[in-house]
Amino acid sequence: MRSANRVVLSIALLFGLLSADLHASDLAKEKRWADQVVDAIITGEAEWLQAGDHEFLSIYTEPTADKAIGGTIVMHGIGVHPNWVDVILPLRTQLPDAGWHTLSLQMPVLANDSDAEDYAPLFSEIAPRIDAGIAFLKSKGVKNIVLIGHSMGATMASYYMANHDLPQVKALVMIGATGTSFKDPKRDVIQSLKKIKKPVLDLSGSEDLPDVLETQALKSETAKAAGNKQYREIRIAGANHFLVGKEDELVNEVANWIEQFGES
Repeated sequence: MRSANRVVLSIALLFGLLSADLHASDLAKEKRWADQVVDAIITGEAEWLQAGDHEFLSIYTEPTADKAIGGTIVMHGIGVHPNWVDVILPLRTQLPDAGWHTLSLQMPVLANDSDAEDYAPLFSEIAPRIDAGIAFLKSKGVKNIVLIGHSMGATMASYYMANHDLPQVKALVMIGATGTSFKDPKRDVIQSLKKIKKPVLDLSGSEDLPDVLETQALKSETAKAAGNKQYREIRIAGANHFLVGKEDELVNEVANWIEQFGES
């Protein structure tokens, strides 16, 4: 009897470990963020989307312009949330003034003491979340979609774009994207740029992180070598990695560039 009980217990523990491994993202942290974020939303509405067996937070904001011209999926940087005050909040709340639906996604996150290299196992969770976002925007009648990512979000968005050629996804905006090589090619923007053929806006600040500025030439050379004639660089003078104090310039540059992908 004791032997049988040990077998049952071992099986239960095994399944518990397997279930935990289904999500590399720190789901407890995602919940804590959601508990803080949802009640603080002023512009837009919380939407819970489904990625496999996991429900995750997104924030949807309808266009305020006279005519809607498309949708954007906005992805935050390392370890934060879809209403983050730097970069994400200005984009998701102000692009609607230019006719864009915005959907800001909670991307997979890790504990605060994790670094960029630790994020490689989370990349299998990126596509299901972006796919859920695309499906949501399509349910709103959106036909033209632009992916926008900041920092780690730019890495995740470029990885998705490099491996998914969907006709409704028209372009990619990378903000503060590093071209540093990593051990895992999934974490390498340079590897993604070798495969992306659609238009790319690579936006940074003149006071951005060293890894962003020092690899700018490599990103540009890689895109051109891949035959991407629609890769464009924009650098905002005086801006740091989080575009603090340069929010209006950020939104204007992004809105002006993505206007070409909106529905006429």
